[in-house]
Amino acid sequence: MRKLKLIWDFRGPVSKQTAEHHLIHLKEYIKANKLDIKKTGVETLNEMHSLAYLVVDESEMKPIRDALKPHRGQIFPS
Repeated sequence: MRKLKLIWDFRGPVSKQTAEHHLIHLKEYIKANKLDIKKTGVETLNEMHSLAYLVVDESEMKPIRDALKPHRGQIFPS
């Protein structure tokens, strides 16, 4: 089954802190909805661009996408 990485981008001098804070809310959503999502995280692309993400099965993506409104998504390599 294909995995998708849902991504929220943050830009600016505090992008890393904002992405880390957003990840807290993503984990709260996962716990509240009893989802089996193990892969989450924060990536810093440069000092002005960081992102928070979670990885879901493609079959489970639509309700999560609709509820959380990620900025973008991509195929996650297995």
